[in-house]
Amino acid sequence: MNLPAIDLLVDALLAPTRLTQLDAAQWDLLIRQGRNADLLARIASVCTAHALLEQIPARPRRHLEAAAKLALRQRREVYWEVEQIADALAPTGLPVVLLKGAAYAVAELPAAEGRMVSDVDILVPRQHLVAVESALMMKGWVSEAKSAYDQRYYRTWMHELPPMRHFRRGTVIDVHHAILPLSARWHPSSEKLLAAALPVAVNELDELDKLDGRIMVLAPEDMLLHSATHLFQEGELAHGLRDLVDIDSLLRHFGTADAFWQVLVPRAVELELSRPLFYALRYANLMLGTPLPESVVQAAVNAPGGRQPGAFLAFMDSLFLRALRPAHATTSDRLTALARWQLYVRSHWLRMPPSLLIPHLARKALTISR
Repeated sequence: MNLPAIDLLVDALLAPTRLTQLDAAQWDLLIRQGRNADLLARIASVCTAHALLEQIPARPRRHLEAAAKLALRQRREVYWEVEQIADALAPTGLPVVLLKGAAYAVAELPAAEGRMVSDVDILVPRQHLVAVESALMMKGWVSEAKSAYDQRYYRTWMHELPPMRHFRRGTVIDVHHAILPLSARWHPSSEKLLAAALPVAVNELDELDKLDGRIMVLAPEDMLLHSATHLFQEGELAHGLRDLVDIDSLLRHFGTADAFWQVLVPRAVELELSRPLFYALRYANLMLGTPLPESVVQAAVNAPGGRQPGAFLAFMDSLFLRALRPAHATTSDRLTALARWQLYVRSHWLRMPPSLLIPHLARKALTISR
């Protein structure tokens, strides 16, 4: 067997039985690609699910087992951190509505298997930001934004407070009041997202058993839409393939219920998120073979913002199909860096009008050059 280097990581996720056929050089490359993409623990979880770990050569198996242990430790730390956040916010009377990786972990979704989590993201009503920030500060979290400009940038235009780090534990919490910046072109209603949020049945999780009813996650369709929005609107592509794997996992898991497909596109239209949903469905299917009902694909194409001219879509394909691969030499070509830069600029173009964007990028450029 002679797999192209560029396909090793995706092939490991989609056809794990082929891992038993890899030679030493291919394993070395796969380990490096997986680590760069933050997917090494995910590969380990896939191998475990298919009872393949014992068939993996000893050296790469040690890397996979170490990654799996780290992911498990992080997951336990997330439970602990969520408990601390819930304790801090108890005086506000607000539930802890978790987003992204922490939500996957606490809701025990398949997307959490082998998923690394670097911080905890929560969503709160904007009118309660002052109370939430004060409550967190009382329990040891402090803002990481040091300059007056950064404070103003977050508090005036963005969808979240500046990241807050606990002074003792070093853990980070991102407090969102929306899922897109206030200055962005589209404005998904946070009120609708919070109103549809669901409590997590945490009674089986010893670490969180006393918090039953106070921990919540977004509704399935909203969780998928937020994941799509985060990847395809915000331009954070360092772990783009990992985030696409999240989307693939959510679609496969929630897609077992017909009701999910029935509400997905209408909900995207309601929240002004048709475009990121279109991209999520397209690239999950193209890159990871995510099974999708044809009726849903067509509905996403026909939704406002979904249908795109052929030449423009071909251009976007040339960007995303490069940028969503792991940041590794064997998965890049001479246009990959340019593609990532263009998508970075695009993300800022979508989040800020020119009157704000140009001064902001100029300031960032000056800061980096110093």
